Amino acid sequence: METFTDNILAVLLFTDLLLVGMSRLSGCISLVAVQGVLVGLLPLFSPEHVNPRSIVFFVVVCALKGVVFPVVLSRAMRSVNARREVEPFVGFGWSILIGVGILAFSFYQAKQLPIPSALVAGTMVMPAALATILIGIFLIVSRRTAVTQVLGYLVLENGISTFGLATVSGIPLLIELGLLLDVFVAVFVMAIMIYQINREFDHIDADRLSTLKG
Repeated sequence: METFTDNILAVLLFTDLLLVGMSRLSGCISLVAVQGVLVGLLPLFSPEHVNPRSIVFFVVVCALKGVVFPVVLSRAMRSVNARREVEPFVGFGWSILIGVGILAFSFYQAKQLPIPSALVAGTMVMPAALATILIGIFLIVSRRTAVTQVLGYLVLENGISTFGLATVSGIPLLIELGLLLDVFVAVFVMAIMIYQINREFDHIDADRLSTLKG
C-alpha cells in the first residue's frame, strides 16, 4: 500500500512543478483536475484499507474535482476569452526555481513535524501535502489572472485534503463531504466573479482592480 501511495504522491508533486511553470490556462485546469483525482485515490490506500466510506469519497471527489470544477473553470475561461497567464508577478523561469525550492523545503520541514508514523500511509505524505499547500499559496500571490488564482485556491485545498486524508483516521463522511461542498460553492462563486469582473472592466487581471478609485 505504501508503494502505491508514494507513487500517487510523486505524481502530485510533479503536477505541482508543472503548474508553476505553465502559462496555458487550459493545461493548468487539466493538471488541477488530475490532482483532484489523485487526492481522491489516497483514502483507497490508507492504513484502514478500502471501505465503503473511502469508495464514496473517491467517487464524489472525482466527480467534483475531476469533472465539475474543470468544466466550470473552462467555461469561465472561454467566457472571458482568457487563454494564457501572460505577465505573472513572478516569471515562469523564477517560478520553477521557487517551486523546486518549495519542494526541497517541504521535504526538510516534513522531517521536523511530530506526526505518528502509524497514521501516515506512505513516506511522502507530509512533504507532498506541505509542498502542495505552499504551491497553491504561491500561485495565488504570484499570478495576475483571476482564473489562475482560483486554480491556486484549489491546489491549496488539495494539499490540505492530502494532509488530512492521509494522516487523520476516522473522519466522518459527512464532514468530508461538507468540506467538498464548501469548495464546490466557492468555485462557483469565483467563476461568477471572474465573469462579472471581465464584463465590467474588460479584463480579469486582479492586480488592476487596486487602481480603482472612489
